[in-house]
Amino acid sequence: MSYTTNYSRIIAGTMTWGNWGKKLSTEKMIALINHCLENNITTFDHADIYGDYTNEEQFGVAFAKSGIQRKDIQLISKCGIQFKTATRENKVKHYDYGKDYIIWSVERSLKMLKTDYLDLLLLHRPSPLMHPDEIAEAILQLKKDGKIRGFGVSNFSPSQIALVEKEVPVQANQVEYSLTTNNVMYDGTLDDCLTNDRLAMSWSPLGAYFREITSQTKRIKKVLDQLCYKYELTEDQLLLAWILKHPSKVYPVVGTATPKRLELAMKAVGLEMELEDWFLMLEAGNGHEVP
Repeated sequence: MSYTTNYSRIIAGTMTWGNWGKKLSTEKMIALINHCLENNITTFDHADIYGDYTNEEQFGVAFAKSGIQRKDIQLISKCGIQFKTATRENKVKHYDYGKDYIIWSVERSLKMLKTDYLDLLLLHRPSPLMHPDEIAEAILQLKKDGKIRGFGVSNFSPSQIALVEKEVPVQANQVEYSLTTNNVMYDGTLDDCLTNDRLAMSWSPLGAYFREITSQTKRIKKVLDQLCYKYELTEDQLLLAWILKHPSKVYPVVGTATPKRLELAMKAVGLEMELEDWFLMLEAGNGHEVP
């Protein structure tokens, strides 16, 4: 299985663009979309739940008013999580991967985003009750109808992917991966992507570095202070470059809504980090040298 994409090497994560973050107006959202395109960031990552099920609609309004051609961007979205929120009558947070719900959820996302198709649909988190037959029926129907072009998962282990792939190919896996949270390098997740030509994506690629002051982030800072000077790059660029060096060719989903940080993120793509510097950062992240 080989899955080739025209996705930008840095993906714009939209989770904080709306009610869960910056609460951008339509005009500011249009400006941010255009800023992304000016910096060769053409892929936008969504999920139905973002903003308590409101982000996709807000982005869709901005996209429709922007005049941008659909062929010039790529849209990713996710489904499956059911929240307890004012917009839905759910008694408990749960996952729903029934055929009818997956199809309904995708059709809703298309309506909200004002598009005829998703470039990639992801199942947001694994459910103990998911059945590969049910999932496959929905995905094959959506592909047949031209409503999705690619299919993948998010936060799935290799065994969970194998369960789904019993009936339908899984082309991508979006997982948490950063210098501060790098267990997917060791539990087979990134190995699975590399072995099976699966698209690997990283959410929260900067990890806890800018959010927390811990012994781990203090160790990382000492190393970054040296490397920022050496490479003439910012801390966030080095953290992204560290991810980009992995052989599974991870695509970072950068969740900032700050234009300058998006611009800087794209400039990290061209950095060739030296091998020993990569391991210096790994050692700082893990708190010990490699075995």
